[in-house]
Amino acid sequence: MNLSRPARIALRTAAGLGFAVIYLPLLLVLVGSLNPDRSASWPPPGLTLKWWAAAWENDGAREALWTSVRAGVAATAVALVLGTLIAFAVQRHSFFGREAVSFAVVLPIALPGIVTGIALNSAFGVVLEPLGVGLGLFTVVVGHATFCIVVVFNNVAARLRRLPGSYEEAATDLGAHTFRAFWDITFPLLRSALLAGGLLAFALSFDEVVVTTFTAGPGVRTLPLWIFDNMTRPQQAPVVSVVAALLVLLSVVPIYAAQRLSSDTSGGGRV
Repeated sequence: MNLSRPARIALRTAAGLGFAVIYLPLLLVLVGSLNPDRSASWPPPGLTLKWWAAAWENDGAREALWTSVRAGVAATAVALVLGTLIAFAVQRHSFFGREAVSFAVVLPIALPGIVTGIALNSAFGVVLEPLGVGLGLFTVVVGHATFCIVVVFNNVAARLRRLPGSYEEAATDLGAHTFRAFWDITFPLLRSALLAGGLLAFALSFDEVVVTTFTAGPGVRTLPLWIFDNMTRPQQAPVVSVVAALLVLLSVVPIYAAQRLSSDTSGGGRV
């Protein structure tokens, strides 16, 4: 499609404004973490790394970071297993209700987080509390897995749609059992899709706030919850800026890697 010069200028201007609205606040957070002034003065009188050192020495921030990492890794592991199994069931088999299953798997990521959080909080209270299991890291992992499964499922299902089933059939005809055919043929072709889905799932879990608020309980604080709790404390403002900047950086890396892997058109490997 050929656009006139005024149309191209208008389109580029609109795109530039859109990117500015999205990324300038993130840049301000990064600059704020380097501001030597405890109050968020602008422009900053200089640049310093002392607040980064103070953030590292903050026991609450470090504990929250470790909690976020544990929750993200566990939720990603659950999502990789369940999302992959469901994707294979939906894409490789025909059964009654297949479309309903696919819709039910994708639905959690479309629901408002507060709805999911309230529903999970009520379900945990009814099911787990009578068994003596209260809200904690386990319930956070379960809550995060509900939407992490979606991104793994979408990535694996999309890759399976591009892979003919004849590869596995040829392997089984040559004497390979089901798991050998999967390991030697299917898994290498799915590897980049699995890795991309896992990275996206971890990024989603790592910076989740709303669902975590309803499922964490009083004794568990992830890094986003720590930021939320300390935003109103003036003495913690510089450290909060550092932790927020770190959260942005830690989220960007897996998302960028997942985007690069998702753009892989070779199928993830060669057979």
